[in-house]
Amino acid sequence: MTYEGVLTKMQTEFGNPIQYYLVFENGFLNVNQLLNKEIEINFVGYQCLNCGKKKKIFRQGFCYDCFYSSAAVGDWIMKPELSTAHLGIQDRDLAYEEKVQLQPHIVYLALSSEVKVGVTRKTQMPTRWIDQGATQAISIVEVPNRYLAGITEVALKNHYADKTNWRKMLTNNVEQIDLIAERLKVGNLIPTEVQEYFYLQKNDLYEMHYPVLQYPSKVNSLSLDKTPHFQGKLIGIKGQYLLFENETVFNIRGSEGYVVTINV
Repeated sequence: MTYEGVLTKMQTEFGNPIQYYLVFENGFLNVNQLLNKEIEINFVGYQCLNCGKKKKIFRQGFCYDCFYSSAAVGDWIMKPELSTAHLGIQDRDLAYEEKVQLQPHIVYLALSSEVKVGVTRKTQMPTRWIDQGATQAISIVEVPNRYLAGITEVALKNHYADKTNWRKMLTNNVEQIDLIAERLKVGNLIPTEVQEYFYLQKNDLYEMHYPVLQYPSKVNSLSLDKTPHFQGKLIGIKGQYLLFENETVFNIRGSEGYVVTINV
């Protein structure tokens, strides 16, 4: 069977194991069902996720022009501390920024390779942690806007990583650390204006179990620009990556906006 469409990040369903879905315009594919099977991926072209034009993807599924104009990829996305909607100050589109920034946000600790700190909208729990390939995650604070979450993350980045080591994550080289005990250490590290939101005793430790038959010992990243045709046996799914038997890994989210055919 052949599926064709524009790649967007896999949709997920929390369970044991996590269920993964590739969603296209005219259908969807439950990727878990492809484990231990040969699949073929062919690169067809590009389609910007914002304007829909067949223009080369620059970053995050957007063409160059859209990346530098769309409110959906403003600097405050990657750096929440730059959020200004709570002050009524526009970056690119105040209505959009108010909608996204002025809602409950979570600052968390997650185990994906080592302990890392991060920020997500409350509505994105536990999706955000699944996308990162975290095996465990726990909330530190729940705040009413993105700015407060951002300054909390900045304060904690002096003590924790803020990025996932994707190679360690995909080879399952994960440190074993008690996140509940770790959360108790951060109370004096978060900003004064966030202290009232600190989760001290809340029991909300999440554990994620991924559909992986075998972890690779090392990883080689597949680029559709360099390898427009690929075929291999799928042995796992973790984060937003497909893991293949020959130690090739394919980052679906890193290839958003690419038009592909998938033969299964």
